[in-house]
Amino acid sequence: MLIAGDIGGTKTNLALFDESKGSGKYFQFESFHSKDYKGFEEILKAYLSDCKKAGYEGPFRAACFAIAGPVKEGVCKATNLPWVVDAHALSQALKISQVYLINDLEANAWAIEILSAESLMTLYSGQGSLRGNRAVVSPGTGLGEAGLFWDGHRHHPFACEGGHCEFGPCNLLEVELSSYLIHRFGHASYERVLSGPGLHNIYRFYVESKGRSEPEWLVNEMKTKDPAAVISENALNGRSPLCEETLNLFVNIFGSEAGNCALKFMAFGGVFLGGGIPPKILPKLKEPFFLKGFIDKGRLQSLLETIPIYIVLDDKASLRGAAHYCRSH
Repeated sequence: MLIAGDIGGTKTNLALFDESKGSGKYFQFESFHSKDYKGFEEILKAYLSDCKKAGYEGPFRAACFAIAGPVKEGVCKATNLPWVVDAHALSQALKISQVYLINDLEANAWAIEILSAESLMTLYSGQGSLRGNRAVVSPGTGLGEAGLFWDGHRHHPFACEGGHCEFGPCNLLEVELSSYLIHRFGHASYERVLSGPGLHNIYRFYVESKGRSEPEWLVNEMKTKDPAAVISENALNGRSPLCEETLNLFVNIFGSEAGNCALKFMAFGGVFLGGGIPPKILPKLKEPFFLKGFIDKGRLQSLLETIPIYIVLDDKASLRGAAHYCRSH
């Protein structure tokens, strides 16, 4: 058996996988609220205890954990958690010689080739094929990005931290947004825009810098619910023009950054939109805002028009990808 995990800023998912099967099917799945624990080892201890009670005591041959943050020599200081996760320490704790720690978007990229047809939705067919480099852009708690290098025979996923690159405004409104973010955070990255907290940042920009008024009912909803979820819901149902304006700008910038990744990775094999947000805003992604941002690249617009775009509908893609990486190594 293999242990695989997806360590995120909001939740941590763990599951067991049959070592001999590549279908991505798992069992003994559990999800933990990350911020309720002092560190990942505490979660892992609780999970292994539950496995033992369920009759799954091992032996575990290998484990792979995907984490939201840069991984260097098996160690990661999580981006959105006060944790340091060390593959060597986990190996000792688990008494397993092979323990891998990889970036969560690299895991997302590893999952692409094993996802079922039902787990991928074509947003834009383009004129390309699945051959060639690929890019993965995933907004959720943060903004993750990864590439897949095509060697002529197979894809090789690799991680990057492109979500933390400086936000590049494309018009005067976005210049104002960038200035607002710099004054608020000291650095305006794409993650400050394209994430759950980023969606709320755009909303606050419209209220604080552009003078948009907030209805009292909307303010009250945000006090009891996740602001990003409130904004998305009331944009999609048409109840709040302010929320709709916010989501429109978010989607346009999302398209622009996805197009940036397509150019940087020469992703003729497609751009894949992962993370928790895209499946929740599908109707808005189908509107012109996203594609306009994606292809609006001046002299290279005709190239962008050839690149297909897919939405990853499986919210366990990183978990499956971690197991697939484990098997492959």
